[in-house]
Amino acid sequence: MDVAYRRQGAGEPILHLHGVGMTRRWLPFHEALSQYGDLVAPEHPGFGDTPLPDWLEGFDDLVLHYAELADLLDLGPLHLVGHSFGGWIAAEIAAFYPERLRSLTLIAPLGLRVPGHTPTDIFRMSRERYLDLCLNGRADAYADQFDEGDETLFQSYAELTAFAKVAWNPRYDHKLDRRLGRVRCPAQVIAAQEDRILPRAHADRYAEILGVAAVATVAGKDGPTGHGLIAQEAERTAEQVATLIGGR
Repeated sequence: MDVAYRRQGAGEPILHLHGVGMTRRWLPFHEALSQYGDLVAPEHPGFGDTPLPDWLEGFDDLVLHYAELADLLDLGPLHLVGHSFGGWIAAEIAAFYPERLRSLTLIAPLGLRVPGHTPTDIFRMSRERYLDLCLNGRADAYADQFDEGDETLFQSYAELTAFAKVAWNPRYDHKLDRRLGRVRCPAQVIAAQEDRILPRAHADRYAEILGVAAVATVAGKDGPTGHGLIAQEAERTAEQVATLIGGR
């Protein structure tokens, strides 16, 4: 299938997997992260300009999809970075293909069941409300990283449809806790200061499973960072990711 992706930089390969609503553009975060290696930023099946395939039914399909994409792009052992929904996909890839990774970075990742700490249900809110929560009431300041012009509403619906195909019910993988024990590469978990979408307990649980000593928190210059920290603090987040990339 055709896959939309953007690529820039030189050095060790970095594969970045995005969250919901940050497609169809080269983000400031991408620009910052591409200073540390050969950055590849694809769009998931059904997101952005990548079509929604008939075969997409679960995370195993996404894992195989990205394994094939890495082969086609000749990425070799790579640094895997995932944000939000993309963090969940990255965790699944790391569990099934640990030998392919140089490092694993999960930024505000979904995917685990943490009793008593349920994520906000983004399927039950408007896009405007989601962005308001994601960016802690400062969506207008980052509108250029999310706005699709006249296609905004249609694009949002299309991406939520693709998201729902793999994460409608349940909205976690009950096997992921056990499978993450297969990860052997250096790993880190990055969290926001005040995430109104995903409780901090999820980052803490990922860190516990992966044997990470402490969750790295990216602070905001103009207020606490939220779930959309890669938009709010692109350079600071990229700098934290780069702590696991060779030669830095």
